[in-house]
Amino acid sequence: MAEILRPIARRFPGIETLEGAGVRLRRSFGQRDVPLLDPFLLLDHFGSENPADYMAGFPWHPHRGIETVTYMLEGRVAHGDTLGNEGVIDPGAIQWMRAGSGIIHQEMPERSEGRLDGFQLWVNLPAREKMSTPRYLGITPGEIPRVELPSGARARVVAGRFGGVEGPVQGLAVDPTYVDL
Repeated sequence: MAEILRPIARRFPGIETLEGAGVRLRRSFGQRDVPLLDPFLLLDHFGSENPADYMAGFPWHPHRGIETVTYMLEGRVAHGDTLGNEGVIDPGAIQWMRAGSGIIHQEMPERSEGRLDGFQLWVNLPAREKMSTPRYLGITPGEIPRVELPSGARARVVAGRFGGVEGPVQGLAVDPTYVDL
């Protein structure tokens, strides 16, 4: 399939907010704009050098009918869930979790100093997948292929196909192209 580049159709101002147990973050979208962007429901950026902005983390909480994609740039976040999955999301790593019929999980910062920086994207599952079996996929930085573009820019391809490279995330209900440029 050919890559399609489209112009930016609309900009959404990020909104500063608190989530979890008091984590400061910037929500790029995920308010009134949700119908315009479905299947993408929410995009949060959490990034701070001040531990008071992030150490409370995201204690045990439920999800259902969506997929969450957590991408760490700096710092480490420990994950645990009711399926028995446990792991640490390192810088450059991705956690792709399908909540499906329901899952309870937590994401907690692993250190109390230095910068914590990452993104979380929520993806709406189609109606036929909303009650699917939950699953957890942890992807290490080494599993994410890199590609150099003709412009000289470098990209990491997480999901979909970009620059002739296919990302490691497969078998998704929604077929996104997720690239770090």
